[in-house]
Amino acid sequence: MRAHPSTAEPARAAPSQRAVADALLWAPAEESLADEELARGLVAGDEACLAAAYRRWAALVHTLARRSLGDAKEAEDVTQQVFLGVWRGRRGYRPERGTITGWIVGITRRKVADALSARGRRGDLVSSARSALPLRDPYGDRPEAALDRVLVRTELAKLPSAQQRVLRLTFYEDLTQTQIAERTGWPLGTVKSHARRGLRRLRDGLGQEGAA
Repeated sequence: MRAHPSTAEPARAAPSQRAVADALLWAPAEESLADEELARGLVAGDEACLAAAYRRWAALVHTLARRSLGDAKEAEDVTQQVFLGVWRGRRGYRPERGTITGWIVGITRRKVADALSARGRRGDLVSSARSALPLRDPYGDRPEAALDRVLVRTELAKLPSAQQRVLRLTFYEDLTQTQIAERTGWPLGTVKSHARRGLRRLRDGLGQEGAA
C-alpha cells in the first residue's frame, strides 16, 4: 500500500504558496473521495486532500477569475491565491453553511475583488507617477526640461535593478505588466511588486528633489 504523504514527515504550520504547488506533484490518491469526505480531510490538515481539491476545482476557479479579470496570467495568480486561502482558512469551513464548492467560489470572489482593487490602486499610482515623470515632455525645449530628465535618471539609478527594469519597460517602451512578465520571464505578481515599490520610491525621491 502506498504510504500516505502526510505521514512521511511531521505536520507543518502555515505552508507557503510553494506548498500548494508542491502538493500537485503527488499521486491523486484522494480523487475518488466524495466532496464531503475531501472537505473533512482538508479541514483536518491533509495536504493530499489539498492537492485533490486543487485538481478538482482549479479549472472552475481559473474560469471565474479570468471572466472577471480578463487576463489569463492574472487569473492564474488568483487561482494560486485562492487555494492558498483555502489551506490557510480550512478550519473556517462549516459544512452546515454550504458545500465546499460554494465555499471555494466565495473565496474566489473575494480574491478577484482584491485583485481588481489592487489593479485600481496600481492604475492610480501609475497615473500619478506619469504626471510626475517628464519622460515624454512635449515642451522638451524648456530650460528646466533637461534638469527634469536628469532628476528622473538619477532617481531611477538609485532603484534596485529589477525595479529599474520594470519601470523603464513601463515608461520608455510603454509595455503593460503582462507584457513585461512575458519579456522578463518573471511571474506577473513579481512584476507588479517591483512596479509598485519602484513607483513609490521614485515618486518619493522626485518629491524630495522638488521640495529642495
